[in-house]
Amino acid sequence: MTTVETQLPPLRRNRDFLLLWLGAGGTLLGTRVTITVYPMLALWATGSATMAGLVGAAALLPQLLVQLPAGVLVDRVDRRRLMILADVGCVLSTLSVAVAVFLGHTWIAHLVVVAFVQGALAICYDLAERSAVRHVVPKEQLSAALGQNEARSRAAGTLGQPLGSSLFAFLHWTPFVFTAFAHLVSLVSMLLIRKDFQDERSSAKRDFKAEVVEGFRWIWAQNLLRTAMILISVSNIVFAGLGITVIFLIKQSGGTGLLVGVITAIGGVGGMLGALTATRWLKWLTMRALLVGGFAVWALTVVPVAFTSDPFVLGGAFAAFGYVGGVFNVAGGIYLVSVAPDAMMGRAVSVMTLLGSGLAFLGALLTGPLLDGPGVLPTVLGMAAVMGLLSLVALGTPIVRAARYTVMNAPRPS
Repeated sequence: MTTVETQLPPLRRNRDFLLLWLGAGGTLLGTRVTITVYPMLALWATGSATMAGLVGAAALLPQLLVQLPAGVLVDRVDRRRLMILADVGCVLSTLSVAVAVFLGHTWIAHLVVVAFVQGALAICYDLAERSAVRHVVPKEQLSAALGQNEARSRAAGTLGQPLGSSLFAFLHWTPFVFTAFAHLVSLVSMLLIRKDFQDERSSAKRDFKAEVVEGFRWIWAQNLLRTAMILISVSNIVFAGLGITVIFLIKQSGGTGLLVGVITAIGGVGGMLGALTATRWLKWLTMRALLVGGFAVWALTVVPVAFTSDPFVLGGAFAAFGYVGGVFNVAGGIYLVSVAPDAMMGRAVSVMTLLGSGLAFLGALLTGPLLDGPGVLPTVLGMAAVMGLLSLVALGTPIVRAARYTVMNAPRPS
């Protein structure tokens, strides 16, 4: 630890960081609650894994369609104002589902639209929040702040999934009321923050398309980051399918929605631990070992899901999924924030997320019919094979083989 770092007050005394951290935590928690419940509500209402997959895909589709325009928006407008408007939109959209379900109506078309809208607004909020962090903490504390943010995200998943399932088991409309309240908490936090979330902006008129292309070119020029995100994009398709699979397995075995939440929450605990310990791995391992080993662990832990609906086995598998994912997310976040200029930050994060998660909706969309048709065993073993192939591709890719260092252990210039 440097002398400068020891003289800085701890992050827990940074008022604006705490408000941003807590506000974003409320939004993340509410989002995790409803993302968990959307496919459950569709499956319980129709009995069809295909319908559950369709609704789940609608929630993920904004990762493909909204990322790039949202990134430009984040770099153009006042970021805090954008986050406030996103919270307001999420309150209204989720309350519309609560009212409909309370009145005894579950329309798949309605769920598809609201899931997409909420997903789109969540992307705008998330990109703005990631871009804002560097403006509320000193540069020397940026890595620690990003680690805490990733742990917060994983904790939101850990709490949100069982909470959403529990509320759903109690009354099907209550998860959506809770989410609306969580967004209101975030809204208040944003209104209390004093600092600006961006540098002074140029008043010159800018071309939307040119800004999108500029952001894409910048990320594409980061060879290792680009390669890693393409590989991760395939893995995220698998994980979206695994989310539908665990709901299907538990329902078929007579389990409750609460059990689904507990299993996926264990994955959140794993992710939180991965985020909190990520800096150690980034100091110990080469980037090559991190990528190849991470995909290999994922491949091995997918296999048991094909053969059992035992909640302990499923929980252990999801814990491993989450742990590796937590490490990966911190590694990518630290690297991006350390190299991206502020005027490019929103677009850089949006392009990176697009590469990593843009096709995730395919996992939910395709897995439902596969579960209804061929069944669990061939579907999940196929997922494991894809993960294994990703590890081999990473091992055989020159840019990954040459990655001897991470951001945390790279030699400092003399």
